[in-house]
Amino acid sequence: MPLEPTLLDRPRLPAAPAPLDWVTLADAFEVACLLRCVSAPAAPGRAGRRPAAPAHPHGSAAAAEFNREDAALRMRQLLARLEIPVRHEATTGGLRRRYELHRLQVPREHRAAYAALVDTGWRQGRRELLGGPAAGASAPRRTWRPRLAAAAWRASLLAGGRHVRRHILGIRLTDRELAAVLVRGAALLEVPALLRPGAGCFVVSVADGPDRDRILRSVTLDPATGPGVAAVG
Repeated sequence: MPLEPTLLDRPRLPAAPAPLDWVTLADAFEVACLLRCVSAPAAPGRAGRRPAAPAHPHGSAAAAEFNREDAALRMRQLLARLEIPVRHEATTGGLRRRYELHRLQVPREHRAAYAALVDTGWRQGRRELLGGPAAGASAPRRTWRPRLAAAAWRASLLAGGRHVRRHILGIRLTDRELAAVLVRGAALLEVPALLRPGAGCFVVSVADGPDRDRILRSVTLDPATGPGVAAVG
């Protein structure tokens, strides 16, 4: 007669990854936001600029491509702080209208750690921003939630589609979740933001004037922190 299976015979569910500390979370979340800004590859458009090629939004791909050097340099800097090595290659193309692509490649032996960091960073950072304010939130949480909001806006201004008009500062995104994060993040930075559908995308915008200035002040890095400052101004 077969023995009854014991509890030890049952398959174990994978353990949830440990939460990241605030400093690591801010860097990993910003990397995840940079990746979520990257659209699918396509032929050069009417403006003559080729869109960046994709990285998996949850970080499982080994490479990402950006058509802006400052976005690639910022991601490279963040990965260095996360102790993930990366190779940076730049190529140019086009005939009448030239474009430049910056490809970041993570070595194979580091891809699992890279994917885990980006996936955990996105899920934890998104939860922090989209979750309502918890009663009695700790001082670190009150400090770091606006920093996460600024990280999302900084990544989107660097790698997203800029949609600047005389009366707004806007970003075009294809990722609905990131668009929601930006709207909530703007509220944490005490700026009202609008979300509206565009042609195959979403546009998140803030009004020109004090609201735009507050967002740009929030995302500007200290000069000592390296690349990424000039592009968001």
